[in-house]
Amino acid sequence: MKAVVFDKIGPPLDVLYFAEVPTPQLNDSEVLIRLIAAPISPGDFLFIENLYPEPKKPRFPRQIGGNHGLGVVEQARPDARIEPGTLVAFSHYNSWAEYAAVPVEWLMPLPANFPIEKGAQFFNLISAWDLLTQSRVQAGQWLAVTAGYSAVSIMATQFARQRGVNVISIVRRVHDHLDLKTLGATEVIDISKGSQNTSARAKEITHNQGVNAIIDSAGGPATGELIRAMAFGGQVIINGGMSPERFELHNFDVLLNGLEIKAHVYRYFSRRRKYRTARFFSRLSTPRAEQTSRYRSAACTRWKISRKQLAKACAIQRAAGTSFRCSSPDTLSRHQEHTRWQGTQARL
Repeated sequence: MKAVVFDKIGPPLDVLYFAEVPTPQLNDSEVLIRLIAAPISPGDFLFIENLYPEPKKPRFPRQIGGNHGLGVVEQARPDARIEPGTLVAFSHYNSWAEYAAVPVEWLMPLPANFPIEKGAQFFNLISAWDLLTQSRVQAGQWLAVTAGYSAVSIMATQFARQRGVNVISIVRRVHDHLDLKTLGATEVIDISKGSQNTSARAKEITHNQGVNAIIDSAGGPATGELIRAMAFGGQVIINGGMSPERFELHNFDVLLNGLEIKAHVYRYFSRRRKYRTARFFSRLSTPRAEQTSRYRSAACTRWKISRKQLAKACAIQRAAGTSFRCSSPDTLSRHQEHTRWQGTQARL
């Protein structure tokens, strides 16, 4: 099959090339996907330049590029729980090729008529939703997004506007063919116009209230200026670094404004440990979990309890209306897991 590959670390334009490579052989947990579309995103470049942490590292020779794709299930084992011919999106490896072998748990089945250009960028939709959620910005407050013309920033802007959030979109220059205000932005700051710095302009737009959250995909001096224009208790979510420049802050810029600066990690970046933990608890809290020996055994081993205590814990949780089930697969942290179990244990 044809693929875009690389044999060494470096700038994508210098190291990528077309090659004929073998069609992948399937492991027990994988299905074969015939690619229809695969996007090019900044994250793909980070992979080619070896900037991601383990385990997301290139394997040479002939590492295939691309981390996301849309395709049709071509081949699947009978126990894979997905039918050949199903349209799927995925975030994994090796999507810049005609075929990819992908573990079944990484697949996102889509309707057969789902638009190709949207399906191939499904990861951007997930990122935008998660970024807005992580920012904790509320209706009536102000959100600033950098790299305003990027797909993620536009989607985050649209989601925010639907929630009644005011959005300031930061761009390097305004494009006449794409009006960000029609896409949901309340105001647009063009940083190429240096007559007024970003901080002063943001304060002017918010009537000196300051922005309550920043979703930053660019970095550079403008990010530092935005942070200095934040309201007390604001959230800064770092999602990218398109600018080669750095920004500078004094400790007091963060400390005396009660700010939080956090990294956003795409929820399907690596093995979904949190998802598996939440799924385990979801199964544990159902009557079936009490009747299934392997789940009882797993729970007893994990928390060093007897099966009688486990059965009683499940009964207590259901009676109290606070079962182990969580509202979202990605909201159950280790701390929550431990605290929730300890609260039940105290009543055993």
